Amino acid sequence: MGFVTINGRSVPIKGAKTVLEIARREGIWIPTLCNHPGLPPYGACRLCLVEVKAGAKPGLAASCTLPATDGLVVETDTPRVQRTRKILIKLLLERAPEAEVVKDLAKKLGVVPPAEQVAAPETTRCILCGLCVRACESIGSSAIGFAFRGSRRKVMPPFGKPALECLGCQACVQVCPTGEVVFTISGNRLQGEPWRSEVELKECASCGRLFAPRPLVEHLKERFGFDFAGEELCPECRRQAMAAKLAETILPGAQG
Repeated sequence: MGFVTINGRSVPIKGAKTVLEIARREGIWIPTLCNHPGLPPYGACRLCLVEVKAGAKPGLAASCTLPATDGLVVETDTPRVQRTRKILIKLLLERAPEAEVVKDLAKKLGVVPPAEQVAAPETTRCILCGLCVRACESIGSSAIGFAFRGSRRKVMPPFGKPALECLGCQACVQVCPTGEVVFTISGNRLQGEPWRSEVELKECASCGRLFAPRPLVEHLKERFGFDFAGEELCPECRRQAMAAKLAETILPGAQG
């Protein structure tokens, strides 16, 4: 079993793949904004920087993508790390001054937001963490992606048109750390912003309630290669149908 030294303390790797995993397991705080346990590490926000002292190329490295290898020595809170994190959080404050998670992290890092802030022209909360893009890819939709470079970089559907490939799964909403992605229901349509996506909601064959995005249901059927039981029913009606079927199996002739 290999060991990694973090802040002068030798800790076992124990199957961890990255330095960030070990740090979290050991209760060592490292800030992150683009990391999610359900998605592969990406290293976009760079806030998880640590300083490598030995065992790998010396210098700053993103702990979420830094492999945990035997003999690695890192420091998580050196003056160099602190300075770099403060610069990064200041840049995020300028880009997304309305993002509460950024303001909270800035306060924790000792960064005071400027008295006057100018919001980005098209968004006030997107920090380009890429979580929504990666979540969409993992679902198998890829309805959104990164476009442009530098200060013009943004997340958007292909060619800036409404996200026609959106399944309505709302995985992007679940992983977005700033609340930039929002879905609302209008009639029988599920509408997503800021990408102007719109999908039809499926109606329960029993009670008539709208319960699931139709494209998502079709995607799941195609992806897994079978029609799942009760796909035409909302969760409540499906439970009732399954309970009635179970009762009929156990007690033939029983009424559901």
